Amino acid sequence: MNRHRAAFAIVCSLALVLSGCTFLPPAPSPSAAPGPTPTDKAGFYSQVLQWTDCEGGLECATAKAPIDWDAPSDGAIDLALVRHPATGTAQGSLLLNPGGPGGSGWDYVSQSGEASATAAVAENFDIVGWDPRGVGRSTQVVCYTDPKQTDETLYGTYDNAYNTQGWIDELITEEQSFAAACEKNTGELLGNVDTASNAKDMDMLREVLGDDKLNFLGYSYGTYFGTIYAELFPDKVGRFVLDGAVDPLVSDFESLKFQMAGFDSAFRAYLADCLSGTDCFFSGTVDDAAAQARSALDNVDAQGFTNADGRVLDSATLATGILSSLYSESYWPELTAMFASLAEGDPGLTFTSADSYNSRNADGSYQSNSYEVYVAATCVDGDFVDDPASTLDRIAEIDVAAPILGKYATYDDFAVLDTACTNWPFPRAQLPSSFTAEGAAPILVIGTTNDPATPYASAVSLAQQLSSGVLISYKGEGHTIYNQGVACIDDVVDEYFVNGTVPAADPMC
Repeated sequence: MNRHRAAFAIVCSLALVLSGCTFLPPAPSPSAAPGPTPTDKAGFYSQVLQWTDCEGGLECATAKAPIDWDAPSDGAIDLALVRHPATGTAQGSLLLNPGGPGGSGWDYVSQSGEASATAAVAENFDIVGWDPRGVGRSTQVVCYTDPKQTDETLYGTYDNAYNTQGWIDELITEEQSFAAACEKNTGELLGNVDTASNAKDMDMLREVLGDDKLNFLGYSYGTYFGTIYAELFPDKVGRFVLDGAVDPLVSDFESLKFQMAGFDSAFRAYLADCLSGTDCFFSGTVDDAAAQARSALDNVDAQGFTNADGRVLDSATLATGILSSLYSESYWPELTAMFASLAEGDPGLTFTSADSYNSRNADGSYQSNSYEVYVAATCVDGDFVDDPASTLDRIAEIDVAAPILGKYATYDDFAVLDTACTNWPFPRAQLPSSFTAEGAAPILVIGTTNDPATPYASAVSLAQQLSSGVLISYKGEGHTIYNQGVACIDDVVDEYFVNGTVPAADPMC
């Protein structure tokens, strides 16, 4: 069965685009928290972190959190933290989340080091990344234990053609098996990876880090963490920046539909740029090129393009490869090379792009459990189970909204979530239904006008919903923009983080 982790977020392999840095050697595993596990909320809040030195001047620690904040005596999990100490005098900690669900803040900070924030912020704050519950070095969500099973889930093909009832029937069977494996190998944590539980973890971390207020930088789905936190703990909001905002009032289906339209828009921008060069695979106008791309997606299932490792390319994996290269303009040349290679019958670059998106290593292992967390968190956070429309009808709606890439991306995204969440073994979590965060300090919400993964309209909406929301707009391409060298954005955000200065108006960078 072939599917990809949806682009709600900055995945770890893409996260370093934000800082422009390269991968460093992995840091050592964090140390275990000392002493007995707390059994009540007060005990979790009063634990003392034991920091140990990590590679590259970093510090690592492990915090304990209850599996269920409503039943703190029922067991605990580990939360892995890594800290880059301030290069100057620290005003406090800055908690950072790169997105998800399933993104590793531990990896982001450990691999980026000082570059996980601008120099001004790194000078004034201890930058703290953590793996949210279920993720990476924290106590994990575990589904399939054999990477070959994960390969089958992400890259396998079906007996029935996509967009048929026979395919839906196969998908339901697969998702039932996947959910059963997740429940067996994860246990009660599987039902407690929701964003409200993560927000409660964040408040506990604020306390054990020694901060009266939480300072937070959230990218993409990390903005949802920040929004839920602000609603639950408005009096604890310090300096909050939410870049690439998720609109919490939009249904999951509508959000994915808007997202697919965003990727179509980004793809058209890529096509315009490609056609202006000399080595573009496409020809004619942008509309002509879009039709050519659609034709390639229509026909690839019948081609039988086989990778060197035996995996067979289909339209869903091709869509994954395309989407992976639309997060940043810097990836556009790779996308051009991918199409040129595919035209010669070689799917290697397409699989390379899809593998990067899925955190798959060249040897067939996986760098993270981000896909498993993505599905689990979406199912306990989201409203797919309440949607009365059929999966095939919803795919048709997405195809209208995003007529280039949308349908093909849904095969590994919306369709998977719609069937998985309908068969999930745990109920939806209780989450806030309004997001004013009354009494919270000013919260900066950053939106990029042609962001493919979190459309600009979401940032506008969230800034309006938050009683103290302040919209910061960037006119351009790509998913998120802070700390990418755009002075107009970085200067405003740094002045806010360092000095608490709130812009009087949207700078419209």
